[in-house]
Amino acid sequence: MRMRKKADLPTKPCAACGRPFAWRRKWARCWDEVRYCSERCRHAARKTS
Repeated sequence: MRMRKKADLPTKPCAACGRPFAWRRKWARCWDEVRYCSERCRHAARKTS
């Protein structure tokens, strides 16, 4: 498997903070379902709603 540069990976904005975050290997199967960049943003979003 060839290494990719981080700039070549897909990104999307975080639903809580709005910052862009890059694809991670652990999200390979569920990338379309990932909405938050971190556990902190995920928990913060649940507290506000």
